[in-house]
Amino acid sequence: MKIKVGFGFDVHQLKEGRELWLGGIKIEHYKGALGHSDADVLIHAICDAVLGAANLRDIGHHFSNKDPRWKGIDSKILLKEVCKMVRDKGFEIGNIDATLTLEFPKINPHVEAMQQCLAQVMEISSDDISIKATTNEQLGYIGREEGVHAYAVALISKI
Repeated sequence: MKIKVGFGFDVHQLKEGRELWLGGIKIEHYKGALGHSDADVLIHAICDAVLGAANLRDIGHHFSNKDPRWKGIDSKILLKEVCKMVRDKGFEIGNIDATLTLEFPKINPHVEAMQQCLAQVMEISSDDISIKATTNEQLGYIGREEGVHAYAVALISKI
């Protein structure tokens, strides 16, 4: 059995009046992420981790922010397509381990809903999706609530 690991990272600015989408769910907050798509930083990091593990480059290569087809798109659609690309290459997704970094809102109350949503999109068990959250201890752009970022690691194996 061939096992591969990929790493993903994404960052987006936070702006007042925007919707905040994280892990495929909308979270009520006075600020949301700014981006070409719905700016779901967690899904984007997961996409890059899965693509990287399969040596399929990165999310920007497949879904350019210069392409009007992806303007405002639900990132769950991108994630579903990424999973299809990886499976078409003969791999199965084993698990995801991800961390969100932001000061507010608190993420722990939303983790289970994110896991359920992502599991459905990725067609894997919610037990195979770990989501953690941390603050930046009020330091830097995260601490000033100017941005949010996410890290993700994906394990895939050859079918």
